Amino acid sequence: MPSSADPAPPPPLAVIVMGVSGCGKSTLGALLADGFDCPFLEGDSFHAAEAVEKMRSGRPLTDEDRWPWLDRLGQAVAASIWTHGVAVAACSALRQAYRDRLRVAIGAPVRFILLEASRDRLLMRLQNRPGHYMPASLLDSQLATLERPSPQERAMILNSDAPLAELRDRSFAWLC
Repeated sequence: MPSSADPAPPPPLAVIVMGVSGCGKSTLGALLADGFDCPFLEGDSFHAAEAVEKMRSGRPLTDEDRWPWLDRLGQAVAASIWTHGVAVAACSALRQAYRDRLRVAIGAPVRFILLEASRDRLLMRLQNRPGHYMPASLLDSQLATLERPSPQERAMILNSDAPLAELRDRSFAWLC
């Protein structure tokens, strides 16, 4: 959490913690939202029931499955910015086209934080995550889809193997 000496992020601002399943985006996102005293938006909760069932059955989503999900999440982020000045969300945002879609739906400055880890580490995390609908069998399709942000996208890239406190502190230093 930022100390009282740290500046708050300049409103309006959307922070999207992104990456493949199992990278830790929800954990870091919730921590950042707590530090900014704003709601945390879990991107998974904006999926349509049909999309969740598709993933649960081991089938990757198509762009047609993702567009309405990204629009719903983007609208929720925009509403949170309107209310709180800042919004933090977790969203895979694997392709630049998905990040562009979010930017349009949000309509405010957006900063992305990509969390990366080795395939082996991600696989271990997915296999030890009880009760989540995303099977480890979809990891390779997510890794194949992932387009790392370009320099023009105002994104920070972090290795999610770092201690959570370090990830939080580096994120706040970059955002504030």
